[in-house]
Amino acid sequence: MTTASRSVASPKVVCIEDFRPIARQRVPKSVFDYLDGGSEGEVTLRENCRVFHDVTFRPRHAVAVPSCDLHTRVLGFDLALPFLLAPVGYSRLMHPGGEVAAARAAGRAGTGYILSTISGHKLEDVKAGSAGPVFYQLYLMGGRGAAEAVIERARVAGFSALVVTIDTPVSGIRERDYRNGMKELISGGPLEKIPYLPQILSRPGWLISYLLDGGLPGLPNVVIPGKGPMPLVDINAALAESTPTWADLRWIREIWKGPIVIKGVLTADDARHAIDEGVAAISVSNHGGRQLDGVPASLRALPEVVEAVQGRIEVLMDGGIRRGTDIAKAICMGARAVLCGRAYAYGLAAAGEAGVDRAIEILRTDLERTLRLLGCPSVSALDRSYVNVPKSWESDLIFAS
Repeated sequence: MTTASRSVASPKVVCIEDFRPIARQRVPKSVFDYLDGGSEGEVTLRENCRVFHDVTFRPRHAVAVPSCDLHTRVLGFDLALPFLLAPVGYSRLMHPGGEVAAARAAGRAGTGYILSTISGHKLEDVKAGSAGPVFYQLYLMGGRGAAEAVIERARVAGFSALVVTIDTPVSGIRERDYRNGMKELISGGPLEKIPYLPQILSRPGWLISYLLDGGLPGLPNVVIPGKGPMPLVDINAALAESTPTWADLRWIREIWKGPIVIKGVLTADDARHAIDEGVAAISVSNHGGRQLDGVPASLRALPEVVEAVQGRIEVLMDGGIRRGTDIAKAICMGARAVLCGRAYAYGLAAAGEAGVDRAIEILRTDLERTLRLLGCPSVSALDRSYVNVPKSWESDLIFAS
């Protein structure tokens, strides 16, 4: 066992929450708060996790479950686990291994990894590092020319699907980032950085690793024709100039022949619109509470979307997943699988690749234990009969339809 593995082994790390203090101690405040925080008052961020408490289980007791099958099938790929690793931007700032480390861990576990456009590693290196399917999460940063180029690179590298995020016409205001000087540290001049340097200098281990890794990475997967890779500057401005529309989706479908997932669906109307545009799957998501604050928790929006889809395409969900019980509840309520972002990113920030391995192990063990306690032999057997859902959720479905 390596030093990193020992640092996140039991009993020091028993659940996902246990990674947070270790990550907080290892990385600068600006990096930790970027990972940990949400937009505005962080109401949706908190609700994403809290809402799972409203759904309770209905177990079958006195049932022997000698083994549990955790396999599922997403976009035609057989996965050993019903959760994939979600796209997390700036991962290389959390640990030099960044996206490559996370993809390797996902592949070892037999599940998929989704690479963010805002990645510090080349997509070719990320794909080569994983033994499992890798999807590319697409922002239209840099314009259509840059998007066409990266879609072709993803095709050649063997990426399995595109994940188009539709909830970022602008970036949500993440107040922690403003207070910590995230923009100044990334793109400001030397004088602008000075007030925020103490938090960096207080984490010498991280700083040494950061400098040995080459310092501030650019965006190797956003190559602007005639200019080269986009520097890692103010992402907010870049996103505001690249708002995706349904018309863009039609254009993307012309140049990408593989499956497309729409991420950021919270309503029946958008779910039906996605079906009309011929996508293979949607992810019910509020961007981890990092965009518009005050929207419903992802789990709360899931029944409306599942009802609208009527099984015509696959439904995924992300937001607030911290335990195997959360995964089970989402699947009971109609998700084919879930995407986990912070759950593994805390592990990455705490201990690099070993931390991601440990996070996956915790969720896998949690989920298997949950199924045994429910008296359920497999993920595929989970359905609404295993959970109690508040009556108000049912009445909202009538209104949404």
